[in-house]
Amino acid sequence: MEQNTLKRRGVGLIGVDPELAFPGYTLYAPLAGNGIVELVDLKGESAHRWQLPHRPGRHARLLPDGSLAYNGATLAAGALFPMWRKYSGGSMARYAPDGTVIGEHLDEHQHHDAHHYDDGRVLYAAVEPLTGAAAARIRGGVPGSEADGIVWADVIREVAPDGTPLWEWKAAEHLDPADHVLQPHYWREHWPLINSVHPLDEHTVVASLRSVSAVILIDRRTGASTTLADRNVLAQQHHATPVGDGRLLVFDNGTFRTGESVTYSRIVEFELATGDIVWEYRDSPREAFFTPYMGGAQRLPNGNTLITEAAFGRLFEVTRDRRIVWEYVVPSFTEYPDADTARVFPGVSNALFRAYRYGADEIPWLT
Repeated sequence: MEQNTLKRRGVGLIGVDPELAFPGYTLYAPLAGNGIVELVDLKGESAHRWQLPHRPGRHARLLPDGSLAYNGATLAAGALFPMWRKYSGGSMARYAPDGTVIGEHLDEHQHHDAHHYDDGRVLYAAVEPLTGAAAARIRGGVPGSEADGIVWADVIREVAPDGTPLWEWKAAEHLDPADHVLQPHYWREHWPLINSVHPLDEHTVVASLRSVSAVILIDRRTGASTTLADRNVLAQQHHATPVGDGRLLVFDNGTFRTGESVTYSRIVEFELATGDIVWEYRDSPREAFFTPYMGGAQRLPNGNTLITEAAFGRLFEVTRDRRIVWEYVVPSFTEYPDADTARVFPGVSNALFRAYRYGADEIPWLT
């Protein structure tokens, strides 16, 4: 009998409603895979595969010119702290369909998200060390859990296609630690743990702060931030993404949710002007859909939403009225390919950070 619980429940295509699902191809990168990026059709069959030089430093995305934007884990900075082995990146590159490198920016302190613009610029999250009084200013978290006395604080950077710095924002300079307190169960090694960055418009960046459970809007001109939603609304959220019409889509993980004893994940759509929730997806019963970390939500052209239940490698698509019309479970189960990470995070996994769906017209080279 199969001993892996996720495999035993079923992998690959679980079901599809071809009349309601958005037609196209789904892109994902297994986190413990050795640089493999998969593109599968609605039947769950492979349409294309990349074999890249680094395991994922989180995810891959196709750009309008057909190239693949991929954040790879170089492990160049070493183990800043144990979790760093799992979510660090370092390589932000674009690849041709055959895997040829088109361009690459390296930053050994990059982690989690990197947004590749169409023109070659890259907006991404990184860290810098805080020590002494600067580290002591950070509030909350588990006492004494700094990384050898260091609190690694987030920085957002934007670089030109040739790597020239264009803009930088430092959490330690622009966020008040009294207003962005680490939740009590979180280690003090990383603050406020930015897990997604995305441009909202020319002057605004949206950032998701996981370890303080907040989504903020940053004014690029002044560095000032406005909180769209905090821990009274969200819990350890990911993937704060503009979807047009003045709205923002967020994957709300639900770990340590304020005022709740049951853990469950949901997708919430906010009105940016007011912070009001205008649409929400949760399962029934609500605890049937839950991933304690990672996760993504993509609004598709037909109004459906592609959801990544990341820790369990489950991808599914829902309509506006919350009907599931496509479901797929990543069939790749592997250990981390680098021995140091595998020792810290042992066992096989089919987890992924997030996935994206593309129409056939968005992949002109696919035959």
